[in-house]
Amino acid sequence: MAPGALLVAAPGLTDPNFRRTVVYMIEHRPQGSLGVVLNRPSEVPVQDVLPMWAPLSSRPSAVFVGGPVETETALCLAALRTGQDPEGVDGLISVRGPVALVDLDGDPADLAPRLRGLRVFAGYSGWDARQLAGEIARGDWIVVPALPDDVVAGNGPELWARVLRRQGMPVALLATFPDDVKLN
Repeated sequence: MAPGALLVAAPGLTDPNFRRTVVYMIEHRPQGSLGVVLNRPSEVPVQDVLPMWAPLSSRPSAVFVGGPVETETALCLAALRTGQDPEGVDGLISVRGPVALVDLDGDPADLAPRLRGLRVFAGYSGWDARQLAGEIARGDWIVVPALPDDVVAGNGPELWARVLRRQGMPVALLATFPDDVKLN
């Protein structure tokens, strides 16, 4: 797995931190892995915590819950405009393709012309060495390619099914898995 991949929670993953989540992988190394949940908006507006970045924030302009680790820490991912390269740009760290981590201590005005949108996350999702591989082998996660729009589109609960549907058969069928099988 490489940075820029998505981890899509399998229907059987019932951990409340990750049930029906889509995680964008930022880093995957032998020492461990790090990503952010893309489809858990909070009730907190970006304007309330990072007012300088709020005008660049994609809709909904809320801080998203990136995961259960260090929830007081803010991470920011951005999708760059076509033709923009994050390499060598102050304030950006390339993740994959047009997706980059944003240094929130920088000046948003310097980056604004380069960005299509950005998303702010409170906390992140992290795995120790070999932990994620074990969860994937157990069937907890489906690893699929990400699209830049996954990072900045209006990502609510429907993102989980949308990502599964675009995978083709038989994975696409998982998008129809009922939220509660007892109600099926």
